[in-house]
Amino acid sequence: MNGQERVVIENVKPQINCGEFPVKRVVNDRVEVEADIICDSHDVLSAEILYRCQDEKEWHLAEMEHGVNDRWQGCFLVSGLGSYFFTVKGWADHFKTWHRDILKKIHAGADYTSDLLAGAEIIRQTNEKYSRELLPEEAGFLKETIEELTAEERPASERTGAILNNALYDIMLKYPLKNHATTYHKELEVTVERERANFSTWYEVFPRSLGKGTGQYGTFKDVISFLPYVAEMGFDVLYLPPIHPIGKTKRKGRNNSNEAQDGDPGSPWAIGSKDGGHKAIHPELGSLDDFRKLIIKAAEYGIEIAMDIAFQCSPDHPYVKDHPGWFKHRPDGSLQYAENPPKKYEDIYPLNFESEDWENLWEELKSVFEYWIDQGVKIFRVDNPHTKSFRFWARTIGELKKNHPETIFLSEAFTRPKVKYQLAKSGFTQSYTYFTWRNTKFDITTYCHELTKTEVRDFFRPNFWPNTPDILPEYLQVSQRTGFIQRLVLAATLSSNYGIYGPAFELMENTPTAPGKEEYLNSEKYELKDWNLNHPASLKKVIARINKIRHENKALQNTHSLKFHNIDNEALLCYSKTSDDLSNIVLVVVNLDPHHPHHGWIHFPVKEFGMDEHTSYQVHDLLSGAFYLWNGEHNYVEIDPGIMPVHIFKVRKKVRTEQDFDYFM
Repeated sequence: MNGQERVVIENVKPQINCGEFPVKRVVNDRVEVEADIICDSHDVLSAEILYRCQDEKEWHLAEMEHGVNDRWQGCFLVSGLGSYFFTVKGWADHFKTWHRDILKKIHAGADYTSDLLAGAEIIRQTNEKYSRELLPEEAGFLKETIEELTAEERPASERTGAILNNALYDIMLKYPLKNHATTYHKELEVTVERERANFSTWYEVFPRSLGKGTGQYGTFKDVISFLPYVAEMGFDVLYLPPIHPIGKTKRKGRNNSNEAQDGDPGSPWAIGSKDGGHKAIHPELGSLDDFRKLIIKAAEYGIEIAMDIAFQCSPDHPYVKDHPGWFKHRPDGSLQYAENPPKKYEDIYPLNFESEDWENLWEELKSVFEYWIDQGVKIFRVDNPHTKSFRFWARTIGELKKNHPETIFLSEAFTRPKVKYQLAKSGFTQSYTYFTWRNTKFDITTYCHELTKTEVRDFFRPNFWPNTPDILPEYLQVSQRTGFIQRLVLAATLSSNYGIYGPAFELMENTPTAPGKEEYLNSEKYELKDWNLNHPASLKKVIARINKIRHENKALQNTHSLKFHNIDNEALLCYSKTSDDLSNIVLVVVNLDPHHPHHGWIHFPVKEFGMDEHTSYQVHDLLSGAFYLWNGEHNYVEIDPGIMPVHIFKVRKKVRTEQDFDYFM
């Protein structure tokens, strides 16, 4: 401890778990930093952010400003991938304190003779400390100022010219004396990822269902033929369920039956057979070279291939024979299969993260990621990560990102909130959420507030999915076409990352295995499907329109700007999103009732968006193409779900007047 350091710095934000985990940003984001900074007595304080990227030794500086109740704010830009580090420094600023106090004395007519000499000493120290950095004209000005302040033969009133000159203040702020400065006791970390971590549009498809004929196993070549369909709808991530060999022992049959019939393909998540394990490809899908060609061809359409990583094994996986110690054993010596009582998953053996051989297990699993990264995969959707060790994920993802900072990891963990959040803190880039079950205005607003207005926003990036192969929500079972469009728009506009499981979604598959169940009847997880992609009722054109709107509006490419607005109807939900500079404003109104028309009055606080409450403005419905002229903060809307259950308005601040007319003088 240095007893001369008088400034106290507390409550620095953002930081996660007292700095244990990094906050998350993407390239070219601003990191906004806040801190409580106080000092004894009445000295004026100064503060700054010190920041650097992982490869730099020297700190960059960003000035902080004093706000309300000793809360200080500042920001810095992160311009590259990897880790950044920052901390906060504060000090009692003797020049600012002197300058404030002598101005008070001058204006009050009090004696300030000795203060002139004190100021000269502060300036002399600055001149000495920064002798190499000062420009010649700056050094000359400071020297003249010192001479003026110390000219005791002259009256004090004739020696205040420099004090009242902004040039002195500007130079002294440029070259501050930071005597006895306090630096916050932690260096906090920021993980910086590429833009797709923050804005992505996912489409999930089973390659094996893309065969040319009924019952014919699809291949990677068929997926290549499928790419134009995906691109036409505007998706930029094509996610494939596991592409590895599937075990035969205890293989599941159709509709998750315990006995497979001849020809049943089994679940892709029962990984491993005589053909290999997690580093092998199912032979019917094609070769490794075919897979590489798919990645290359997808990139030509602006699409990245996301790969499913499911760390579990069928009884036929090579790990079972070669590394039996990586699995749990029952008292009779047999391996423990997966269970979620009363359900049994005898086609899957979970890995044992309490294995005595855990270090080799961890290294092998990390090598699975490394193998596929070498093949060109940069995005991974990880199955059930909450059933694996948090420490495993933190170390593995951390080490992978050191060498491959462009990688993205999506956590598929439908589990308790704190478990989901711990996985995000441990390094997962994006996370599945409870959006799938949030249907009412209260549920949606409360949940989104948690994601965007609390510290959760600094480490947890939501990815909203209205359906998955595992989940056919009850809402979609009963709401028909209108409900599918409504949930699509909510997912695509509330979150900057969203995805759908198709073609089931656009073809509006909504038949469950039984009433009260959320599993698809004749689930694609256990059989090949023959999808009619050209069905006249398909939502593909609506999906394409929504995704086009997302790509054309910067406001929809972030989640943090989400704001909900009052509307006097519980069946209507209204919210806005903006670009950081407010140049792009999107206002969304959704009818949450898929069966009946509703209307209401919106309260849209125009001042918060840099608009004059007395000036008209235009809203353009990007779905219907209609234009409306609005005035003030309260405006009327009505939505008939039979036509379209949503409005997506682009707010245009300026309405043309006579001054825009060519002949206006």
